[in-house]
Amino acid sequence: QVQLVESGGGLVQAGGSLTLSCAASGSILLINAMDWYRQTPGKQRELVARITSLGTTNYADSVKGRFTISRDNAKNTGFLQMNSLNPGDTAVYYCNWKDIRGDYWGQGTQVTVSS
Repeated sequence: QVQLVESGGGLVQAGGSLTLSCAASGSILLINAMDWYRQTPGKQRELVARITSLGTTNYADSVKGRFTISRDNAKNTGFLQMNSLNPGDTAVYYCNWKDIRGDYWGQGTQVTVSS
């Protein structure tokens, strides 16, 4: 099992930046992927960015060039640096951890971007 704790959400003005963190603990396997999803009321959870344990990254088109995903494997911690935020980025952001055993989710952290 893997436990995830997110932090770093909050309120920011349009054009501003935030960095989210996701700390993983428990039974960590070497081969894994860490994803960030976001969700707004009434909508499906949307994949924002992914980084594998080998460092391969993928981004949703809506955040390319503005968000950067990274991780510190030694600390089992992932990060989502979000720049040039706009009100459309307002959502609850969730950390997701995938390995051969399945998916694990964090509790979510609210990001609100004011215009």
